[in-house]
Amino acid sequence: MSNLGYIFLIALVTYALRVLPLTLIRRPITNRFIRSFLYYVPYVTLAAMTFPAMIHATGNDAAGIAAFAAAIVLALCKQKLLTVAVAACAVAFLVGLI
Repeated sequence: MSNLGYIFLIALVTYALRVLPLTLIRRPITNRFIRSFLYYVPYVTLAAMTFPAMIHATGNDAAGIAAFAAAIVLALCKQKLLTVAVAACAVAFLVGLI
């Protein structure tokens, strides 16, 4: 299959995934479990895409893990986003020097 065929197949699958729920589900979803599951899907997807990138971004897994831990601690202490980001970058830099 050529590259154009792969692109067409990806476009078809993407279109189907967006259109099928609109055509198959006509009533509001009342099941609490399914509603809760669908509510958290975007957050889980974002986490699944960004977490590996955070760990491997520096090329040193120890620096990535240390920066992630520092960011979690500061976020749990209710620090501002800029403070968390700068501290995580600083920790990654310092651990990368060691």
